[in-house]
Amino acid sequence: MSHSELKNKQPALHLPRYFTAVLVIFLALLGVCVIASLVLGSKAVNGQALIDGLFHPDIDSFEANIVRKRISRTVFSLFCGAALGVAGSLMQSVTRNPLADPSILGINTGASLFVVCGIAFLNISTANQYIGLALVGSAVTAVFVFGIGSMGRGGATPIKLVLAGAATSAALSSLVTAIMIPRSYAMDQFRFWQVGSVGSGTWSGIGAFLPFLIIGSLVAFLTAPALNALALGDDVATGLGVRTGTLRLVAALAGVLLCGATTALAGPIGFIGLLSTHLVRLILGPDLRLVIPMSAISGAIILTLSDVLGRLIGSPGELEVGVVTAFIGAPVLILLAKKAKVRSL
Repeated sequence: MSHSELKNKQPALHLPRYFTAVLVIFLALLGVCVIASLVLGSKAVNGQALIDGLFHPDIDSFEANIVRKRISRTVFSLFCGAALGVAGSLMQSVTRNPLADPSILGINTGASLFVVCGIAFLNISTANQYIGLALVGSAVTAVFVFGIGSMGRGGATPIKLVLAGAATSAALSSLVTAIMIPRSYAMDQFRFWQVGSVGSGTWSGIGAFLPFLIIGSLVAFLTAPALNALALGDDVATGLGVRTGTLRLVAALAGVLLCGATTALAGPIGFIGLLSTHLVRLILGPDLRLVIPMSAISGAIILTLSDVLGRLIGSPGELEVGVVTAFIGAPVLILLAKKAKVRSL
């Protein structure tokens, strides 16, 4: 069955009556986060400096230059948050696990291992080198986990994918530690990258990252109708003409592009996918035709806000955004786990 045929079989997209209000609130919050990211930090600037930095390139004041330096960081934070939000909705749909984060298939850890190998053995330093190695690591890990999770009766069931991803992630984390401990010369670079930070966002890095964001998001939007069918169960989805194995592979590869590219440049930032997707599902319901684009917006809000909080809390330095998202996300994960209905194995 073609994508268009499946789309025609699905119910028409009925927007909740409050959708416009929710969208306006989300966009307003996004705007507030952007402004806060530009004016707040170890050195706060006023509104005039913000206007000068954005619209008056001829003005060369100290405060205006601070704003200009923060523009690339803010854009990078928005893009990374959007990518992780979409990846989170994909991973939860692929595994049918409401507690899934992009790292559920070992994608973050696979990317981390290959980047660590590049730092330790190849002395990598450019954005394209980081992204290339991270994508290879993410893809190899995702294929491996998908293959392990597909073994045995029933094929690639959600619980087998989750278990395979968790086991693989634990093994790869041990390899990362084993590689880095005896190589003190690379530890400083690795430590900064490992905790997750958007402070190193540059226009060249954004340019390298943008194609992966566009391609991964486009695939996510196109597969949303089929993923809606998959949420009804593999048997129902198969009856509707969905090739469940192929769909999971394609959706997981889109997650690889989004999460791998983000991890390459910003480090393994956790919980954004979990938080943003749950927030959207709570407000707008489970239809992925709404969840995916709105998760992109909420992910951008959460990551940018976390970055601003990290700068304020750590002033005059900064607390890396990966630490802030962990502080926010861990209690939420515990709360969700307590409320979730867990099936016995």
